[in-house]
Amino acid sequence: MYHSKCLILNVKAMKNKILLSIGLLAFFCSGLSTRGAVAGGDGPHKENITVVSTSGLLNLSQTLTSEYGRSFPGAELAVRQPEESEINDMLQNNLSIGIISQGTSVDAAFWKILIGRDVVVPIINSENPFLKTIGLQGVSAENLAKVFTDPNKKDWGTLLQNERTDPVHLYMLKDGSVTFAVTDFLQVNLKHMDVQELATPDELIAQIGSDPNAIGFCRLANILGADGNIASHIGLLPIDKNGNGRLDYHEQIYGNADNLNRGIWIGKYPRSLIRNIYAISSVAPGNKNVTAFLSWVLTDGQKFMEPNGISRLVFNERQTKLEALNSPVISSEPLYNHYAAQRTVLLIVGIIVVIGLLISIISYRSQSRKMKPETIPAGLSGVIDENSVSVPEGLYFDKTHTWAFMEKDGSVRVGVDDFLQHITGRYTRIKMKDPGANVKKNEPVLSLVQQGKQINVYAPLSGKIKEINEMLVTNPSLINTSPYSEGWIYLIEPSNWLREIRFFKMSGVYREWLKNEFLRLKDFLATVINPGYSTDADIALQEGGGLRDRVLQDLAPEIWEDFQKHFIDNSQL
Repeated sequence: MYHSKCLILNVKAMKNKILLSIGLLAFFCSGLSTRGAVAGGDGPHKENITVVSTSGLLNLSQTLTSEYGRSFPGAELAVRQPEESEINDMLQNNLSIGIISQGTSVDAAFWKILIGRDVVVPIINSENPFLKTIGLQGVSAENLAKVFTDPNKKDWGTLLQNERTDPVHLYMLKDGSVTFAVTDFLQVNLKHMDVQELATPDELIAQIGSDPNAIGFCRLANILGADGNIASHIGLLPIDKNGNGRLDYHEQIYGNADNLNRGIWIGKYPRSLIRNIYAISSVAPGNKNVTAFLSWVLTDGQKFMEPNGISRLVFNERQTKLEALNSPVISSEPLYNHYAAQRTVLLIVGIIVVIGLLISIISYRSQSRKMKPETIPAGLSGVIDENSVSVPEGLYFDKTHTWAFMEKDGSVRVGVDDFLQHITGRYTRIKMKDPGANVKKNEPVLSLVQQGKQINVYAPLSGKIKEINEMLVTNPSLINTSPYSEGWIYLIEPSNWLREIRFFKMSGVYREWLKNEFLRLKDFLATVINPGYSTDADIALQEGGGLRDRVLQDLAPEIWEDFQKHFIDNSQL
């Protein structure tokens, strides 16, 4: 059932052959590339990139370009702030990129990518006397509108639908974007609102922090410190988005800024309080330097969002955007004007890939004939339940949906269980730690990726990684087809085995536990899919409520993020 020493040696031999072939061809390729560059006679040249900014985002644009130039001294970027009517024309150049907010008048056919959000939030004093009730009920937009516009209903009883007569004190940041968002959210005119406007975020935060009965509106970025946490004495006012008088499971996103940002991404926060911030161009960027700048904005540049009043994207969302941009490698080196040399390089790289694949296929088929086949259901296409999942005898299983098996030498082989691959579908990439890395139980140890969507898996035990499964680098779908043999992940030298083994379960108990996991999964899907209106329901459920095999495969990245947070992270065994 597991790899023999012979198989491991074969894998290493295959790896050495591939590396040798690639090394020789890469050397030949570099020689051709160099000769092509010299033949051109020009050498590298600098390119001036123009960043076109709307007025409200001028400070952000200037910060991003200056910090990028500081990190990459060879970059040449200049910011321009034209009239809105001139933006379309200025973006026709392939060395121009716009930074605009949602609602800016630009050509609808233009390419764009989300880089941040302008998020307006209602805030309260963290010592509000009705905090417990607020946490259970939230506050609806309808009741907030009454408090903001009717002097006779300016009390907490109106907000919480009870008999309390305690007054509500209302404040708002004097800022055009905040005003627009609040009036749109409450569906009221500013002149009808009985609210005190304060000039700066510091004034607003000080006022709310000193008044337990206060409510204020400002940007989310305004209340975050350098550590990303909300300012002391300040809390988020939960919004009862569907107006049913309670905060449902899927509305509980107001515990901290990270939870709120994830909720915003997934669509659980009122859209009227959000304005997206985009990088935009007339066509998808094809210039290396432009793409490098945008990649930096989606990674290191995110830390400059909050100081400019903009909320950064959550990590998994940034990864998805980088996949879409198709350039995760950040570089400020300019292009060469030697297209013939580039075509030669591409040809050689193609040859390298083909040779590597042929060697892998031949070796894989040879090894497969030596392996004892597994009795694992292969990609069921119908309804799945706990009986569809393979749970072999003799393995230890963990709540992280991983398995462990101690080898004769005391090392522990670790992999992902069959349940997880049935739910997510076929993997296109796997992110693993390097050999020699130390891992700790219940901390992230690998990421399973499917077309930019990913699930983070936690370590079932603590120790040091002795070996990784090299075959998964080129064939991650082995986890789908052979999760308990060829699809193993790590060989780990355990550091606390005797204590941690007590948390594992054998196959019988684990199979019973999986019944509850399927019930939890149905409950989870019921919170993110509306069977009456969403076509996603047809993807997830068959008639009678049965779960489809690979239920998450065709669902949006936002649902994967929610699955990670509310299902994987909260799993108990």
